[in-house]
Amino acid sequence: MNSSAHQLSNSAIEPQSPSRHTVFFVSDGTGITAETLGHSLLSQFEGMQSAKIRMPFIDSDAKARDCVARINAAAASDRNRPVVISTLVNPQTAGILRHANALILDFFGAFIAPLEAEFGLKSTHTIGRSHSSVNSSEYVARIDAINFTLAHDDGISNAGLEDSDVILVGVSRSGKTPTSLYLAVQFGIKVANYPLIPEDFERNKLPDGLSKHRHKLFGLTINPNRLSTIRQERRPDSKYASLENCRWEIEQAQKLMRREGINWLESTSKSIEEIGATLLQDLNIDRRTC
Repeated sequence: MNSSAHQLSNSAIEPQSPSRHTVFFVSDGTGITAETLGHSLLSQFEGMQSAKIRMPFIDSDAKARDCVARINAAAASDRNRPVVISTLVNPQTAGILRHANALILDFFGAFIAPLEAEFGLKSTHTIGRSHSSVNSSEYVARIDAINFTLAHDDGISNAGLEDSDVILVGVSRSGKTPTSLYLAVQFGIKVANYPLIPEDFERNKLPDGLSKHRHKLFGLTINPNRLSTIRQERRPDSKYASLENCRWEIEQAQKLMRREGINWLESTSKSIEEIGATLLQDLNIDRRTC
């Protein structure tokens, strides 16, 4: 086999390393919608190397031209076209962006026209409308939920539990606080959370004041090995973080929740979004905001 044939043979069987692409999230608002959409799309491509850049508040022609210059610079540096996830509403600003040397994924461009045809209405193309059009009651509900959740984190207070939508229970570091905040911020759900501690297991009772709210209780549990790893970061080489103690606490917590008729969810391999969706469905809670 000659050298050129040998090279062709090798190239045919050797996997190519993924190319590097810079991903821009471009928006006339905060960029959160563009970034959320973009992350969902990019998660389908394992191993892709990318630098992610959020470019919010691109609400003028001048800012759009600056954005194009930055995208083109990335294209020259990476030697690959960047990917642009855009939620620009203004057609003129979006038109300037399309001059960039990039793959442009225009969220509004893709969906507004079909919706206009379906509804028989022209869209307003109003910048920031997805935020400003949220009615005041939804906004107030979200802020109230955040304040409530912060005031009832980790069993800080029993006051006002009757106003809660859900009360999370579980051993320390099982994911109660991040789940609580996610539900409050994203959906306006008022969440309290309580740690189940050795004293509760010794008494074989729920923390004081929770029994009368049993219909609102939902448990989180976690793999003992994962829990031990998380706790080691907080209190290295402590009994609290030992694998033996983690196993015991989780076993006792599950026994208590089973006795009290509390549904629980294994949180180890689930995202906060998955936990939140399961919880809302299980407890039949209506989302306060969208």
